[in-house]
Amino acid sequence: MPVPDTRPARPYAAAVITPDADVPAAFVQALESLGSRRLRAEVRLSEIPAPARIAPYAVALSAEVVAADDELVPEVEPASGRFVLLHDPAGQEAWEGTFRVVTLVRAALDTELGGDPLLCEAAWTWVEDALGHADAGHHALGGTVTRVVSQSFGALTERPGEVEVEIRASWTPEGDLGDHLAAWATVLCTAAGLPPLPDGVTALAPRR
Repeated sequence: MPVPDTRPARPYAAAVITPDADVPAAFVQALESLGSRRLRAEVRLSEIPAPARIAPYAVALSAEVVAADDELVPEVEPASGRFVLLHDPAGQEAWEGTFRVVTLVRAALDTELGGDPLLCEAAWTWVEDALGHADAGHHALGGTVTRVVSQSFGALTERPGEVEVEIRASWTPEGDLGDHLAAWATVLCTAAGLPPLPDGVTALAPRR
């Protein structure tokens, strides 16, 4: 059973900012918020190259969900994703602000669940519910949910069918950026089939 984690938060992601770097204070603060946020033990997070042409400043993170070293945690379905934070001090009209979060979640689903005609609508509620539960204030939320069903034929007939869901969502964040990272991680874990943690409880992250 998960237990309350009283250890200092582990900095999972942080961009290297030199003291004389010409980086806006708001973006530095955003990076610190992302870097100090603790996520579930099943989420393996790493920094990847960020897009260079969309905004003057950006940071990108990728993640995959794996089974934790705990026999009480059920096997998870393959799931991965990407979290990108963009910052333009001058603002962009489409963003309605100076920051924009752009996310991707991709997961393999049980074939029975994948056949649900309301799957796409349900998957979008994962995004809305995660933002609400994390108290991640936002506006200008939009995105798409895509379901891909694969069925094998001929010599591959015995191969089981596969269903994959892809959730792309972006929004203009308000408040602590760490809350938005946590919300995205929740969507990732939901897509992987992990049960939610009780309120006020954080899964202990294994040493890396």
